[in-house]
Amino acid sequence: MAKFVLAGKADCPYYAKAELLADKLQGSLPDFRIRKICLMPDEWEDWLENTCKRNGWKHLESPLIWRELVVQGGKGMLLGGFSDFMKHCQDYYGVTSDMPWDEMMSIAAENLEAKMKLVEEERQRASLITPTFHIWITGALNPTCHFLIPNVTAEVFPHISAISLHLLDLEGTEEELKGLKMEMEDLALPLLHQVSIHTDMKEAFGGAEVIVMLDESWSDAEEEEKKKKVKRVSDRYREYGQLIDTLAKKEVKVIVSGDSLVNLRCSLLLDNAPSIDSHQFVTMATQLENEAKAIIAKQLKVKTSDVTDVVVWGNISGSFYVDLQRAKVFNFEGTIIGPDWFSLPVQNFLNKKWIEKAFQDLVQRQRAAVASKTCRAAAMTTANGILSVLKAWSGLCGPDEVFSLGVLCKGEYHLPVKF
Repeated sequence: MAKFVLAGKADCPYYAKAELLADKLQGSLPDFRIRKICLMPDEWEDWLENTCKRNGWKHLESPLIWRELVVQGGKGMLLGGFSDFMKHCQDYYGVTSDMPWDEMMSIAAENLEAKMKLVEEERQRASLITPTFHIWITGALNPTCHFLIPNVTAEVFPHISAISLHLLDLEGTEEELKGLKMEMEDLALPLLHQVSIHTDMKEAFGGAEVIVMLDESWSDAEEEEKKKKVKRVSDRYREYGQLIDTLAKKEVKVIVSGDSLVNLRCSLLLDNAPSIDSHQFVTMATQLENEAKAIIAKQLKVKTSDVTDVVVWGNISGSFYVDLQRAKVFNFEGTIIGPDWFSLPVQNFLNKKWIEKAFQDLVQRQRAAVASKTCRAAAMTTANGILSVLKAWSGLCGPDEVFSLGVLCKGEYHLPVKF
């Protein structure tokens, strides 16, 4: 089977001529197939540049025609423009086109009119859908984003009809973000209404109802370099806070994730967004909590999900303590066995010295151990922790479930007033 792709500007007469020639062949040859890509004139140059760059082709005019390799697979074989396509049709099928110029121009005008009508119909259709949720993700090129997005738009917000997803990355390129956008759109997620990309901070957080902060800048650098990075992060998050205060919705929920300066980054947001309730800003401790559960589960020979109510105290990206006073274990094969809902205190089955020494050290090293084996940050567990928090905010968890979060302390339990 021969399958060709014809792409061109809607007002291009040579695209019109190639289109009619292809229609003629498709109508007379059972194994000839054609796919058309008709673009508005103002979309053509960007589309052509990106398509050629992606496939390693060189082509400058409308139309662009290639043959898809149906059997072999692969990116396809470039034919070129109209004259190349016509020569191919003459050589292989003995068919050509003698359409006069006036007719070519007339059909091109009809193509443009039809395309404009389709664009307007799509605009009207889109206007009927009112996205009830605007989600912003900063540091969108972080690997965590790839695990987060499919789940965020599938199972976290059960009471909304559509999601507008805004991807912001100040370190990456627009081309990388375009690739991510295309990948997200190709997922065909039912709730995903639209995806927008941003590389300018001043565009950030308009109408935001959920913001997930994935961007951070940290490494094992020299002390002087670390000071510079802390200043860059501080300046960025001060500006983020101001933008959230002025552009995001007042009920916005903000999650700050990462392995470095988490409390500092969230504190700077709070300081610079005074009109937003402080309870709507949290730092991610759920990933750390789940890592602790995994270590306990391995020790007790149960599933990680069988361990609950682990609590993390302190600075999750600095000095912290994992508290097991409330922790419970289900489905543990001990001397007492009960139904699925039956649980026992975790501390009953773990050595106290192991809890205070080995366990705390294991939790401290767990994330680094994962990163050393996978040669990347623990993106999957980070995404899962964020999803747990979002589900709790959306009311998808039970009233008795316990989550560890970094929140603003207002002096409760004689603790200092700080994040």
